[in-house]
Amino acid sequence: MSSVGADAPRVLVADPLAEDGLGRLRGGALVEVATGLTEDALCALIGPFLGLVVRSETKVTARVIEAGVNLRVIGRAGVGVDNIDVPAATARGILVVNAPTGNTVAAAEHTIALMLALSRNVARGDASLRAGRWERAKMVGNEMRGKTLAVVGLGKIGVEVARIAQGLQMRVIAFDPLISLERAEQLGISIGSLDEVLPQADILTVHTPLNDTTRGLIGGRELALLPQGARVLNVGRGGIIDEHALADAVTSGHLAGAAVDVFTKEPPPADHPLLQDPRILVTPHLGASTHEAQVSVATDVAEQMIDVLNGRPARWAVNAPQVSSDEMGLVVPYQELAHRMGRLWAQLGGGNLKAVEILYQGDVAGVHTAAITAEVVAGMLGQFSHDRVTSVNAMEMAMRHGVEVREQRSSKASSFAGSLLLRVEGRGPNLIEGTIVLGEPRIMRLDDLRLDLLANGSFLFLEHTDRPGLIGEIGQLLGAANVNIAEMQVGREAPRASAVTAVRVDDEVPPELIAQLAEVSDVHRVHRVEF
Repeated sequence: MSSVGADAPRVLVADPLAEDGLGRLRGGALVEVATGLTEDALCALIGPFLGLVVRSETKVTARVIEAGVNLRVIGRAGVGVDNIDVPAATARGILVVNAPTGNTVAAAEHTIALMLALSRNVARGDASLRAGRWERAKMVGNEMRGKTLAVVGLGKIGVEVARIAQGLQMRVIAFDPLISLERAEQLGISIGSLDEVLPQADILTVHTPLNDTTRGLIGGRELALLPQGARVLNVGRGGIIDEHALADAVTSGHLAGAAVDVFTKEPPPADHPLLQDPRILVTPHLGASTHEAQVSVATDVAEQMIDVLNGRPARWAVNAPQVSSDEMGLVVPYQELAHRMGRLWAQLGGGNLKAVEILYQGDVAGVHTAAITAEVVAGMLGQFSHDRVTSVNAMEMAMRHGVEVREQRSSKASSFAGSLLLRVEGRGPNLIEGTIVLGEPRIMRLDDLRLDLLANGSFLFLEHTDRPGLIGEIGQLLGAANVNIAEMQVGREAPRASAVTAVRVDDEVPPELIAQLAEVSDVHRVHRVEF
């Protein structure tokens, strides 16, 4: 049972999830658990749900995503997202989140466990003894101290494996085209190209994601570069290492052994070549299978699902601009401000958008701003597109519609600690400036008119010529219609010149009242704005 109201967002959990994670989800969503679904069954069920949670069993295909007409977020309780069609989700503006840190320790420890078990013939010795044989002389192993471990992929798991290996007094070398020399030096790891690293390795372990670049990364040629008697581990993803080439390298005697936790097809068929040689140690995808890891990834993904469904950013977005934890406190409020500024432009008659330039001023100029820029564009385009536009697909939609998006930075603030200034080429306001005051988004400038407006709630924006009595007439019409005024501000160029009046209202403003206001003398346009 859920502890939330009937109007709470609905989330479908399609794979088994730790009870701690389900509890977190039920604290903010209506949760339905339906596991073991076929693609057809999932397509038939997904329609009403705003969120979908999976592990590795369920395949979230483009067809499933197309059927999820209300989906806003897909959560993967784990690291790899190769079972989710991320491009299809991105095109639909659906956020994909994962839990990249929850099973880091579990996967790293399993890698080390397999390395030690392989090097000390643990599985072969166990099987031999149970079969009634005492083959101690055949089971002489190798110590890890002083050996060289080659790590392919220095993500969180790869780094944790390296750290533990260094504790075993192993030398660690690595291949990762994304890591900087400075970062590698901090970790005490020597880096090089794949062809440079492999010939030095006593043990090779792979920890990269599976994608078009890494599929088949370690094939027959690469295995041949390893020294005679080396060992190979795969606790990453099936398909990174050519399975047939790996089996051949062990069978031929070039490799002393291998340990494999993941397979291209899971479960592997009984005649799979990696299952035929006792020198190849195999486990059934146990890398993340600890009680602690299952709880951690479940709670991590559940908390992100609730955050996203309540309009807050995710900690680990797969297909949207990332916000680092140390910048989140500054970036998140500006994300909200950016989206509201974009929506304001669109609702004030914006259109025919050709280009938008975002000037970051003051403190916000010093952070990574991609997530903020995406919110500006999403706010602007979301008012016009038949397709759902979010920060996930905003930049793609801008390119599709020929909208140029530019960023500029100035460390010097205007009148505030930091601010965003939108310069727009298109119909509607050409300039909007906003800032954050005490954690709240405020609009400070509209073209040449100065304001100080809390960007929250329902507003009427009236473009008019400033004259005596006009504000009173506006107030009288709203009062006569029983529309309560929460706030009213006037921005003007000069007395009796162009002006804008922003009226925040507590009640619904009917269309006929909008028409009445538009007929008031010297009122040129009336816009309804929802922040």
